[in-house]
Amino acid sequence: MAASKATEAMIGTLIEKVFSALLTQAQYTLDFKDQLEAMKTKLELMTAFISCTDKKIIYEADDIMTDCQIRDEYRKDGFCHRFSLRDFFFIYQTEDHEPSEIIGLEKDLEKIKGWILSSNEKLQQIGIVGMGGLGKTTIAQKIFNDREMVAYFEKRIWVPVSQNFSEERVMRAMLKQLGEDESGIEESHLLHKIQQRLSDKTCLIVMDDVWRMNLDWWKNLYPTEKRCFVIITSRNETVVNSMGVDESRIHRPKILNEEESWSLLCKHAFLTSKGKCPNKEFEKKGREILKKCGGLPLAIKTIGGLLAPKVHSLSEWNKINDDFHVYLTTERENNSVVASLRLSYDELPTHLKQCLLCFSVYPDDFEISGEQMVHWWVGEGLIRGRDNWTATELGFDYLSELVSRCLVEVVHRRGYDGRVYSCKMHDLVRDMTIQIAKDEAFCSFDEQGRQKLTQDSRWFGFTSDMDPKSLKKSSRLRALILQSSTPVSLWNLDRINVEDLLDKISSLKRLACLNLSGVAGNIELPSSIQKLRNLQILVLRRCTKLHPSITSLKKLIILDLGSCPLQYLPHGLEKLIYLQELSGFRVASQSNTQGCRLNALLGLKQLRVLRMSINNESEISEDEWNVLSQLKKLKILAIDAEDCKEKHVSQMLDRLLPPPSLQELYLRRYRHEILPKWINLKHLSSLQYLCLEDGDISNFEISSESDQDSNGTTWVLEGLCLKFMPNLILDWNVLLKDMPILRYAEVSRCFNLKNFPYPSDKPAVWKKNQD
Repeated sequence: MAASKATEAMIGTLIEKVFSALLTQAQYTLDFKDQLEAMKTKLELMTAFISCTDKKIIYEADDIMTDCQIRDEYRKDGFCHRFSLRDFFFIYQTEDHEPSEIIGLEKDLEKIKGWILSSNEKLQQIGIVGMGGLGKTTIAQKIFNDREMVAYFEKRIWVPVSQNFSEERVMRAMLKQLGEDESGIEESHLLHKIQQRLSDKTCLIVMDDVWRMNLDWWKNLYPTEKRCFVIITSRNETVVNSMGVDESRIHRPKILNEEESWSLLCKHAFLTSKGKCPNKEFEKKGREILKKCGGLPLAIKTIGGLLAPKVHSLSEWNKINDDFHVYLTTERENNSVVASLRLSYDELPTHLKQCLLCFSVYPDDFEISGEQMVHWWVGEGLIRGRDNWTATELGFDYLSELVSRCLVEVVHRRGYDGRVYSCKMHDLVRDMTIQIAKDEAFCSFDEQGRQKLTQDSRWFGFTSDMDPKSLKKSSRLRALILQSSTPVSLWNLDRINVEDLLDKISSLKRLACLNLSGVAGNIELPSSIQKLRNLQILVLRRCTKLHPSITSLKKLIILDLGSCPLQYLPHGLEKLIYLQELSGFRVASQSNTQGCRLNALLGLKQLRVLRMSINNESEISEDEWNVLSQLKKLKILAIDAEDCKEKHVSQMLDRLLPPPSLQELYLRRYRHEILPKWINLKHLSSLQYLCLEDGDISNFEISSESDQDSNGTTWVLEGLCLKFMPNLILDWNVLLKDMPILRYAEVSRCFNLKNFPYPSDKPAVWKKNQD
């Protein structure tokens, strides 16, 4: 049996590690060059014949290679004997909410809006019922985000319920969206709090993907003082009936007809030609493929995403048609949807398969941070930088590709360049990834799709209802994501012993990605963190103290401390020579003998992203003025001036000259009238995006005409963000003249902005050729 594509990707990653050892580790090369090259050759051959039952060999080989690298790190620090790879070869030789399409749904929307707007009842419930992939959630989303509905209701609440819901989770989700801090509220008081919040408000509530419901709890939920509308989506009509929805208010979406199906397919398959089919042969074959989709929107979108990269090859379309037929004859449930999803997965490039399977560890309907997911891929070694692209940049490109193939749904995008801020996965797609992740032995799940921890688990999403002691059994873990049990609440560490949890985590010596952003309570990172020598991604939230041993984690690529109330970072940061992204760097005072100085950044030659803070206590010596300018690979710089009004803060910033290669600049909470002197065309000739937020800047002199050495060049800025800048005096027409290729701008609370085509007192988005 040939190797599965996911296993093949695993082998490829391991081959890269061996090859990297040959290139970068002198000791490896001198002592074990022949063996490493032989292993690399054998691994490449393994892709041709390894069976699915033998994938354990690959995982163990990867574990051993990782262990070798960890031991080498200890050897360099003088903590163990001279490193040898001979153990490795002995074992190796003997071991066995983006708006979705509304094609064909226009009448559905009109019908449901009509029910809402024509009703005089104080409480009305509406059901949307149908099989998976029919578009129930899409219809509910369109109603929820409809401008008329936004203006009609004072409060709107969207609750993803899913199969593994709990009443407590649903109520906490509702309170969170009502602006209530629910973390300290006991479960018995949640219902009363919701009733209080809704008592004097008109509201629209969407309960999405309901499988069952506690009726006693449900009937007592809603007050009756003002009008309340509830939309319930479900695959089971009995559930909707039991929740009190009148038969006359149940909507059953129909499958798309032939022309609606063709329009939807074209929208996804012919992206480059804006949804227009190039010739009759492709249309003929496309309509033949459509017959197998059964009019189900999810199946059509998925197949369209699969066809899109092959729009210049009719033979490839023929192959997909034939393969689709094979899948339809083997898949028994939800035929066209399941078959289209599995076909789309199998057609993915090898490098995207494991990336997609990572989504399996997140709960149903969970809103996933795009950055968190990409960081995981980088730490896992699924992505490596190449040429001028960092691993993170490639990761966001991979995520966009999964979106374009309709396997991942966008919730929020960055307007400037379309980068995915957050995303989620349709439950049918998640069901598929769970099954494949189980088959590939990346992680394990119970019958309800909830993840369970085993000694062979490589990925794990840890929630607050789990026992930290179970981590001791899982030495193979590579990625540990601390999640909330609900999509809206952070994890409350009061329920368990914090020190015990961190101690158990520190025992996971092969861990590559550790994300503690789901933690709500304050934590102190202990000295035992130094045991995680394979760690490449570390994300912390509300960490109040870092032990100096964090600088022992020399394989770190991304260190995110941006949400931590730290006073300073410890000495030794310059040891992290592979660091590409650093968030939460604080410029310390010279009198702080424990704090890291700015010149420590000089050792971070690979740094691409720097997010830093400067305050009244910060000090920058003369020999540190040029530190940032020497970071030649720096692309993104974010500076938080922390509302400091002292003159010496602006003077310090005037001297912090970034490199001319800088592409994105963010300046927040800057309480001075004039921008830092280096924000001009002469020094920032490559700048593509500028964000000025929450500041007192009044003078916006960045005109290219004022730069004598600009040689007639103009700004290459494509994106601009101006938010909460009430003192800013600026003429929009002049700005457009100085920035001729500007195509996107976000503006909010800039009351002195003249000639801007939208009201300046409300958030607005300007796009070129759309004003």
